[in-house]
Amino acid sequence: MESNFVDYVKIRCRSGKGGRGSMHLRHVKYNPNGGPDGGDGGNGGNVYLRGNRNFWTLLHLKYQRHVYAEHGGNGGRDKRHGTNGKHQYIDVPCGTVVYNAETGAYVCDVTADGQEVLLLKGGRGGLGNFQFRSATNQAPRYAQPGEPLQEMTVILELKLLADVGLVGLPNAGKSTLLSALSSAKPKIANYPFTTLEPSLGIVEYRDHQSFVMADIPGIIEGASEGKGLGLRFLRHIERNSLLLFMVPAEAEDIGKEYRLLLQELAHFNPELLDKQRVLAITKCDLIDEELETLLADTLPDDVPHVFISAITGQGINDLKDVLWQHLNAESNKLKAVLSEDTLVHRDKPMPHLIEEMREEGEEGDIVFVEAEDIDEEEDDDF
Repeated sequence: MESNFVDYVKIRCRSGKGGRGSMHLRHVKYNPNGGPDGGDGGNGGNVYLRGNRNFWTLLHLKYQRHVYAEHGGNGGRDKRHGTNGKHQYIDVPCGTVVYNAETGAYVCDVTADGQEVLLLKGGRGGLGNFQFRSATNQAPRYAQPGEPLQEMTVILELKLLADVGLVGLPNAGKSTLLSALSSAKPKIANYPFTTLEPSLGIVEYRDHQSFVMADIPGIIEGASEGKGLGLRFLRHIERNSLLLFMVPAEAEDIGKEYRLLLQELAHFNPELLDKQRVLAITKCDLIDEELETLLADTLPDDVPHVFISAITGQGINDLKDVLWQHLNAESNKLKAVLSEDTLVHRDKPMPHLIEEMREEGEEGDIVFVEAEDIDEEEDDDF
């Protein structure tokens, strides 16, 4: 069965070329020497990328191999202007990154709903000979051709935007936890690799607050080298504010399994280790309190841990509290640097906070930072 989750497509894009200007001299009855009246050519259409929150995969673009904007129309007699080419818009889900397929260079990033990014600019229409008339050149016999089009083959790569990303080996209980915390319905079974595609869920918190959680397919040893499914989906972890590592209580060595997951993330992208981490010991309904106490003494000291069971509900509320606390710690770091007038809502995790700042700003994505008590002597050094 073909998956409906598509996070990688390649498309050939082309803007429209500009229409040529008209070289025409007016010859009509009673006015045989009417002079130049050639119109300008129309501009070629642009190609835009547009964020659309109604899409969460690139499935709608899977079979769209070409996106071509219209060419500009040619100018005509009687100073008639050529028609401008129609623009083409490529709707993509938020979190789409664009690369040049030929060079691999980064092109742009679409992160907000309604955000429009100019990908390829259409050619400008040429001027007709009417534009070149002058006192010394009353009958110009030339006009400009339209500017050429632009072409590029682009790779669209989706990286899911979520507050919390679930990281664990196959059958660690990630899908079970997501289904227990949200209304998402990922596939759950008692065999490895039941999750073949990422899933998103909205986790409700106190006072009608919420955050987004992403279930990533299980990572195995060597995933960063292409083994299993991890390499394909590891990119989605890059856009998560916090990583929730999940290790079942029945594991032979919880610390070793946790370090294995860290190792695979580090091989894929060392910057992932800079993200905040929380460790959840799952399937705790299989152990008693005495064994839970013994396991707590063997856990890594560099990461907060919570014992949970998605089946019985043990530790679920504690896990929500820990996740919410760490998510807001990220936003508090940002608040410490920004002017208080910049922010309105102070109770939301980092992704929502940044999104609101973009919506409220009047200068695009630019945020002005103010600092107090600047030493004049230090200022002179700049």
